[in-house]
Amino acid sequence: MYLIVGLGNPEKDYGDTRHNMGFNTINKLAKQYEIEVTKNKFKGLYGSGVIEGEKVILLKPQTFMNLSGESIKEILQFYKIEIEQLIIIYDDIDIEPGVIKIRKTGGAGTHNGMKSVVHELKTQNFKRIRIGIGMPKEKGDLIEYVIGAIPDEDKEKLDKGTDLAKEAVIEIIRNGIDIAMNKFNS
Repeated sequence: MYLIVGLGNPEKDYGDTRHNMGFNTINKLAKQYEIEVTKNKFKGLYGSGVIEGEKVILLKPQTFMNLSGESIKEILQFYKIEIEQLIIIYDDIDIEPGVIKIRKTGGAGTHNGMKSVVHELKTQNFKRIRIGIGMPKEKGDLIEYVIGAIPDEDKEKLDKGTDLAKEAVIEIIRNGIDIAMNKFNS
């Protein structure tokens, strides 16, 4: 069983922000595979189903980004899911909008959600898909850039990024992370 986690902030107030690329990808997977992500437990919204013949749990932590690891740790422990079966999807300012990068392992960088995940799980050895959101024109505007509304001119590129991330999850499940990395890490 895979645990597929999108990082983000509660959608009521933050649904249309760059910081919610992970949630947007989970929503696309849920729609394509008809998985209802409506159960409220483990400090998150989740649902279970099947993607490409594999049982999966889709999770959107509801702790706000900076405490995402708490939700992930709880659900991993409850379902006894191995860390090798964890895929985390999140936004990355160091990657151009519309581009994704898949990694088998790695540090949290400057991403507070990932810092929480690494802290709670006590490991960096899990699969991740980073969705590029690019850098703000003015460095001082970083918080507003990631949690502010997305201008119309940026939406198409970011939507492409979440489409690619969705396809990358499917490829990882279908053929493994090495093949997915070769296919999507251009």
